[in-house]
Amino acid sequence: MNKNQSATLAVIGGFIVFSLKLFAFLLSGSVALLSDALESIVNIIASFLMLISIRISNTPPDGIHQYGHQKVENISAFIEGALVIIAGLIIAYTAIGRVYTPVALASLDFALVVSILATATNAGLSMYLTRSAKQLGSIALEGDAKHLLSDVLSSIGVVIGLFVARLTGWTILDPLLAFAVAALVFKMGIELLLKAGNGLLDQSCPEEEKKIGEILRLHEPRFIDYHDIKTRRSGNMVYAELHLSVDPKLTVKEAHDLTDHLEEDLKHDLPDISITIHIEPPKARGH
Repeated sequence: MNKNQSATLAVIGGFIVFSLKLFAFLLSGSVALLSDALESIVNIIASFLMLISIRISNTPPDGIHQYGHQKVENISAFIEGALVIIAGLIIAYTAIGRVYTPVALASLDFALVVSILATATNAGLSMYLTRSAKQLGSIALEGDAKHLLSDVLSSIGVVIGLFVARLTGWTILDPLLAFAVAALVFKMGIELLLKAGNGLLDQSCPEEEKKIGEILRLHEPRFIDYHDIKTRRSGNMVYAELHLSVDPKLTVKEAHDLTDHLEEDLKHDLPDISITIHIEPPKARGH
């Protein structure tokens, strides 16, 4: 599958998981299961935003957006982070009400079975998206996979806690679990906001800079030195530039052929990189 197909599957899977979790809540009346279902609404919105952002980011550069449209993935992630935080606040608000007005949990056994089925579906979808992200080199798919994984972990905690509540009759565990899920969701939202914000602020790419240096050092006899490496990420693309000092005796064609060869080697190991190499003569000693 390509990126669009994987993202579409994530949206469809999100609707299925939400339906199962909502059914589990309606069976039991558990606010912890309700919080789990509310988190799935965020997952659906996030997956839908991911689908739109992938489609837009894949459109070629145009006269207005000459560097492409990859940053739309960061914008969608920023919106996703805000939605996740709102979901966490809603879950916490619902749990506060349940602390003061406890509700007896009904049909909990069957509800937990339904919740486990939903969690298993989410886990399978997360593993599939993780594999697709690695094969397709998609940061957007990887982010959604991690988002779903956090949902799986919180759902496992809810199921275990409610199972204990079922055995002990401690209904207070229900809102307490909802608070725990709210804290996890809120933390995840903050992390998403920070990650998306760093991308929008053109944060450098240390791993790619290290790889560029390793590749250039393999060709050191053909130039004098390199310096001023700068990188920034936009979606899946990394834009890089550097200065290359060469022998002033080289002709323009020879210098051009050298940069073409270096760019070809760099793109072989870093296929999602757009690099600009500035040729210059070596600096005079003492300057």
